[in-house]
Order: sequence, then C-alpha cells, then structure tokens
Amino acid sequence: MASSRHLVDARIADAYVSSLARHADRLPMGDPMRPDVALGPMIDARQRDHVHELVTASTAAGARLAAGGTYDGLFYRPTVLADVPLEAPAYREEIFGPVAPVVAFRTVDDAVRLAADTEYGLSLSILAKDVGRALEIADRIPSGAVHINDQTINDEAQIPFGGVGNSGNGSRIGSPSANLDAFTETQWVTVRSSLPTSPF
Repeated sequence: MASSRHLVDARIADAYVSSLARHADRLPMGDPMRPDVALGPMIDARQRDHVHELVTASTAAGARLAAGGTYDGLFYRPTVLADVPLEAPAYREEIFGPVAPVVAFRTVDDAVRLAADTEYGLSLSILAKDVGRALEIADRIPSGAVHINDQTINDEAQIPFGGVGNSGNGSRIGSPSANLDAFTETQWVTVRSSLPTSPF
C-alpha cells in the first residue's frame, strides 16, 4: 500500500519535491524494531537490486534524482525522483522499495487520467482542502481503497480489503464476513422427504 506514485499539482510540484527530498534525507535507517528508526532493510539483495535497477533505468529515461538512489548493504536510502517520464519504470511498475516518483499535473482531469492509467489499483490517497471534491475525484479512479487526506497505508483488520486490476484477485478479505465470502462457495440445496406428485 506504499505510495508508489505521487501526482502533484504543477503549481506546487517543485516545492513538494524539495520538501519530500529534505524529509527523505533525514529518515534514519537501521533496526526497524527500534523506535528511532524509520526504515529497515530490504528483504534480500535480489529485491534491493531490482529497486536500484528501477531507479537507475528511470533516471536514464529522464527522471531527476532529488534524494537517495544509493544503498548500503540491504538498506536502500529513501529516494525521490522528480520530473518522471510516464514511461519510466519507476512510474509504470510497482516498486516495493522506498522510492517516490513525482509527476506533476495541471488539471483535475489530468490527475484522474494519470491515476487511472495503471494496471494496479490497491490503494489511493487524495490530499485536498475540499473533501467533497476529493470524494468526486475518488469516484472516477478505480482503486480497492481510497483515503481522503490520509496516507495510502491505512488498513484495519475488521475492514474487507482488496485491490482492483493486477492488485487484486476479485475478492475482499480481512473481516470475518469478507473472508467467508472470499473463501467459501455457496450452494443452494432443497430437500423433500419424498418425491412430489404431479396433478397432471
């Protein structure tokens, strides 16, 4: 559910990238069990290398590295990519690493088009002053979960959860009733104690 694509109004995109890059540079890495650590290690070297390949291929395609882009062992530094071309791998693919590709938009319709132009659809976050307008926008973008003025990583154990497109399997799991629906096939059975008779 990590925010793997940041779509930002062009009027504030440069300031957003600068602020995000400063924040990324300050995030402490280390043992994730410690309360003063924000990021732990990648799961293994293969995943770390995959993330790094996405970042380097994206910068080669024209993205600007605003923060990070390097690693130490399995610790991949929080990375911010600006001016990301829409064909860049870090924008088109799910990253599963601490990388934030930023793409600017000029109109709401442009933002909706960009957000919906993906084969994935697990979680969506919309940050806006006008909550009603944000709900209208959310209604136009396919996503398994929508969070208004909150992060994309927002889940509760009793809420049915699942994505759309390649982020989903067509079901919602997580709550007792949703789990029953997802993992059970219902069958209607009728029973009579004897064969019926027909009047004809």
